Amino acid sequence: MTIRPNLLTSLVAALIGVGHAQTAQDIVNRVDATQRNSKDISFRLAGTASLDTAQQKLDLLVKTIPAQNLIRVQFAAPDALADNIVVADKTEVRQYLYLTNQITVTSAAKAAGNAGLTGLDFTQLGNTAAMLSSYNVKLLGSTGAAGKRIFQLEATPKSGQDSRTLVWISEAGWRPTRLQVNNAAGKTIADLTVSAFKTNAGLTAATLRQLPKDAQVIRQ
Repeated sequence: MTIRPNLLTSLVAALIGVGHAQTAQDIVNRVDATQRNSKDISFRLAGTASLDTAQQKLDLLVKTIPAQNLIRVQFAAPDALADNIVVADKTEVRQYLYLTNQITVTSAAKAAGNAGLTGLDFTQLGNTAAMLSSYNVKLLGSTGAAGKRIFQLEATPKSGQDSRTLVWISEAGWRPTRLQVNNAAGKTIADLTVSAFKTNAGLTAATLRQLPKDAQVIRQ
């Protein structure tokens, strides 16, 4: 099983400060501002998702340096993808395949045209504004007391595709806590929680780009 760069495009990477957000755009702006002001961001994304038509456990670690549009995604589950790594920036996507010890290199433009899990793009997890630019986003509601509220957003493709992604964002730190992807039939095809969320941990570009030196490089 290979990793599709566009494994996640309606997903959401969310991340910001304090204040009272009253509209979906307010929330997106706060998330985007915190993300842009963070030197680096890391979090764990875990739950279930439809991969190769079957529902499977999904567990991955995301690390990103927003200012450089650089992101690293390392898989722990499903078993078929365990220890596989995706490293992406503005120009290219590198996918390390553990079982074959190969690195496939694809241009960012070509990768953007590939279909993946419900169109969700792992390479955009570090750029909320870019991810949501092709979606209509609305605020469904909120729960909890001021300062600790959880906002629920709904994102639907501007392309007219009949699918939707629900995203829960915490006012405490303006970061995502959960996301759920539903297909046109209303079936949930991904339900993921966000944990171990950290910012400004001192991550470096060299660390994020690091892949096994003995791997075979294949340019696509």
